[in-house]
Amino acid sequence: MPFLGQDWRSPGWRWVKTEDGWKRCEPFSPALEDGNNQLNDISHTVIITGDDESEEVYNTEDCEFAAKKRKKDHFRNNTDSQCFYREKWIYVHKESTKERHGYCTLGEAFNRLDFLSAIQDIRRFNYVVKLLQLIAKSQLTSLSGAAQKNYFNILDKIVQKVMEDQYNPRLIKDLLQDLSSTLCILIRGVGKSVLVGNINIWICRLETILLWQQQLKNLQMNKQVNNGLTLSDLPLHMLNNILYRFSDGWDIITLGQVTPTLYMLSEDRRLWKKLCQYHFAEKQFCRHLIPSEKGHIDWKLMYFALQKYYPIKEQYGDTLHFCRHCSILFWKDTGHPCTASDPNTCLMPVSPQHFIDLFKF
Repeated sequence: MPFLGQDWRSPGWRWVKTEDGWKRCEPFSPALEDGNNQLNDISHTVIITGDDESEEVYNTEDCEFAAKKRKKDHFRNNTDSQCFYREKWIYVHKESTKERHGYCTLGEAFNRLDFLSAIQDIRRFNYVVKLLQLIAKSQLTSLSGAAQKNYFNILDKIVQKVMEDQYNPRLIKDLLQDLSSTLCILIRGVGKSVLVGNINIWICRLETILLWQQQLKNLQMNKQVNNGLTLSDLPLHMLNNILYRFSDGWDIITLGQVTPTLYMLSEDRRLWKKLCQYHFAEKQFCRHLIPSEKGHIDWKLMYFALQKYYPIKEQYGDTLHFCRHCSILFWKDTGHPCTASDPNTCLMPVSPQHFIDLFKF
């Protein structure tokens, strides 16, 4: 069987094993070299080996194997082709070893973890948007060319989804605001070469962001057709339970603007007290007490005051997970090839900030 790998004896040549050892073989025709499909119809091919030009028979099975190998190498070397990964996980390594050369980057993680598909999942949408927002605030200057391209491709898909589905426009508005503010500051410092890439490309991206902001500003919510039971038809205790399940104060305020009944429920002091107790510690309450006119604590104002000084708890429908045993980052429902005896004990949920820290070098 011929040796088809790139060998140290002469990289790029094909070798065939004979009684006298390994000898270099040359293609009989250009069709064989180009991996023509006609190889499948050839019953045998004569190749020249060595200096004595003795003939060896290269059977059909070997020809098919060679053709497949050349097609595979051609695909790998084709810079225009895009790689798609079935496995939605990535091995996180921060330094070169004998087994692995180089290290993983944000751009590679965007591809391997398939964030373009993740934003179509309502459980992961908020997670990906928060991740992009953190990158916009602190990591734009460290993004490589590939990472920049992937970042703005994902951002483009997010804007399209919000425009089509009207899903959580406030979240993407905050992201675009942070991104435009950061870019304006960084573009002014162009003399210091703070951004990777041509400054004109970044100016075009900034113009695109401003266009997206204008489109979201003019976004009109589609009027829902009443086909039966609506939110207003639910009993008060069910509406109250819905409000108590929200972890974001702005979501509570937005829902309270729908009907007078929901507004009344959204102003409940106990609701805002529970929200403050969920996100902040009691020691933090004492430093920022805000009494109301009646002498009671205004928990609603307390929530927004504490939010300025302390981070709130992050809550997502689905997050990335990191395996401490395998050093692999992955979506939990897709899994990864873990070699631990009890994989569940090695898993650790990864917040958006933790994700960025994993790729800081």
